[in-house]
Amino acid sequence: MLQKPRKLLQRKLKSPPSINELNNDLFAPEKDDRYSSPLEARKKAMDYLARREYGQKELIRKLANAGYEHPVADAAVQKLTADGLQDDRRFVEMFIQSRINQGKGPVRVQAELGQKGLPGGLVDQLLDESEVDWYELAAKVKVRKFGSDIPDDYKTRAKQMRFLQQRGFERSHIQSAVSGADDDY
Repeated sequence: MLQKPRKLLQRKLKSPPSINELNNDLFAPEKDDRYSSPLEARKKAMDYLARREYGQKELIRKLANAGYEHPVADAAVQKLTADGLQDDRRFVEMFIQSRINQGKGPVRVQAELGQKGLPGGLVDQLLDESEVDWYELAAKVKVRKFGSDIPDDYKTRAKQMRFLQQRGFERSHIQSAVSGADDDY
């Protein structure tokens, strides 16, 4: 008779699995699945593109920084490019126009787009097609910052020239703006 209660006692000591153990497969971390899924990478890329345009390399870099594997991010961006949702040409056109509106020169625009990983040939082509009179823009920026007076001393002239150089204008644009060759602005 003593054996029977022991078996009952041993059965009672064995506890049923906890709720966490039962639902462990339901709440498994999705981190690995999510960041290796091309569909999830595409959704994230479309979220980024809904806010503003991105260059192809910049968008891949942004997805990789968000945790997506590089091949997955690359494949998602290539698919978006093929579908026409991402276009480097459209991005460069919009970027150039925004920098022109900010009063930035062609050297600065080229440098910024180069940092974003865009091909230099495309940037040069679209800068040429932009039909911007860089001399006029440099003069307008100079007048907006310093007024229409021609600098009479070297220090003031150098200050204005440095300012326009930091804005990304070429030497000829700067000379024209500072010398007041076009005072119609």
